[in-house]
Amino acid sequence: MSAASTKALFRATKPRRRHPAQKLLGDFPDQVKPSEARDPLDYDPTPPEATSAFLAAEGARLREIGGPVWEPAVGGGHMADELARHGFEVIGSDLVDRGWSGVRLQSFYDFAAPPADILITNPPYCEVSARDGHGRWLRHIEDLGVRYAAMLLNWDWIAARINGMDDLHARFPVSRAYVCCWKIDFRGGGSPPQRNGWLVWDADWQGETVLRRLFRDGPDGRQGALI
Repeated sequence: MSAASTKALFRATKPRRRHPAQKLLGDFPDQVKPSEARDPLDYDPTPPEATSAFLAAEGARLREIGGPVWEPAVGGGHMADELARHGFEVIGSDLVDRGWSGVRLQSFYDFAAPPADILITNPPYCEVSARDGHGRWLRHIEDLGVRYAAMLLNWDWIAARINGMDDLHARFPVSRAYVCCWKIDFRGGGSPPQRNGWLVWDADWQGETVLRRLFRDGPDGRQGALI
């Protein structure tokens, strides 16, 4: 009987030569996922183009209503400053002072009446989401009886159904919805993961919710209602 070949064993135990590129890759440090310190109040400053694009679509309606604009989560004033740049007087309030001059330090929920007919904000998502906030922020807008409210939200927000959101939307429906046709980079890190949109509750609106597309570079003939 002939002896079994040992070639396979030698092939398995023989050190393999690495391609030069593999050596270079081995010199890189191990990659770890960065840990993002989330603000406990979900504070995400709004880039100016998100507000200016919204005003290009809704500015005429805001001027028709008239009066100041209330920003109840004014933060550092990123949205308020853009509103002012477009000629709107702004009343800004917040739970904490983040540096905006003239901020009224008061919780949104402590307002028994709105200080203006128009409310525009990027709210703390933990307060308006279905999972964590049970839609609490929107419920308070409804209770205040604000004539016009607009919020910049995660586009998935409107699809939530848990914690009574179906009843809330049926009772207090969105008038106009604008899906942002670019991804808003709130934190300046590039490649934002989510899609956002502006939702409007207009007490003078009659009929079904209208869906429109919103473009970062201003009015566009393609912004007509989606049919």
